[in-house]
Amino acid sequence: MATYTYHNLPVHYKKIGTGQPLLILHGWGSSSGVMMPLAEKLATTHTCYIPDLPGFGSTNPPDHAWTVDNYADFTFSFIKDLNLGKPDVLAHSFGGRIMLKLAARIDSQQYVGKILITGGAGMKPRRKAAFYLKKYTAKSLKAPFLLLPHSLRSPAMDWLRNTALWRSLGSGDYQKLQGVMRETFVKTVSEYLEPCMPGIEQEILLLWGKDDEATPLYQAQRMEKGIPSAALVIIQNAGHYAFLDQPSQFFHIAKAFLDNKIS
Repeated sequence: MATYTYHNLPVHYKKIGTGQPLLILHGWGSSSGVMMPLAEKLATTHTCYIPDLPGFGSTNPPDHAWTVDNYADFTFSFIKDLNLGKPDVLAHSFGGRIMLKLAARIDSQQYVGKILITGGAGMKPRRKAAFYLKKYTAKSLKAPFLLLPHSLRSPAMDWLRNTALWRSLGSGDYQKLQGVMRETFVKTVSEYLEPCMPGIEQEILLLWGKDDEATPLYQAQRMEKGIPSAALVIIQNAGHYAFLDQPSQFFHIAKAFLDNKIS
């Protein structure tokens, strides 16, 4: 495993294969290890770079809470500083969120080639009533603390966030997190990236598991409609990790796209 230092943070990454550079970005709570079986198959025609994103796998969290823009900044620097040229990108889930933000930037056009997004996050989800009940309960709990003087507000909010009631209002992912990564989670999932889509010029393949419950198919369809050069391919009998559920089918479709045999 190699190391790339970004703003004094050592970021660990794996490199495998030969050929056209391919950057592979994992999802939230995941790591490069989850992507390695797919990378090993693609390594016959691509040089795959698979980082453990800051806060995941063997890479420590950043020293402050990051936004999607911070992760996009990191990805942009990773591409430039490692002299990857104009790599193609394969992004899963949270990695897809990062690529929606990065690809929409004007200066990314010369640094990012084709993009494959699978189970990509970033679209505003359809919410059930229970979600809104939790949301407004949390707002009600916070309201009195926001009236406190600044010197008292921060420790009071820390106390609130550590109560069992507050933790019960968070999602499963939120409850598992602490410190910087808990704040990072809130910053990232609360930003919806529909406004980014019209500005994306790269060729995008959306390769989706039909039974994806984490980022349901309607979100992929919204991306296909919103991104000018996007096409959606659906894999049957597969969920959020379509590349693990149907590895052979996923690989052949991904390789055909990356090798310019489909577009």
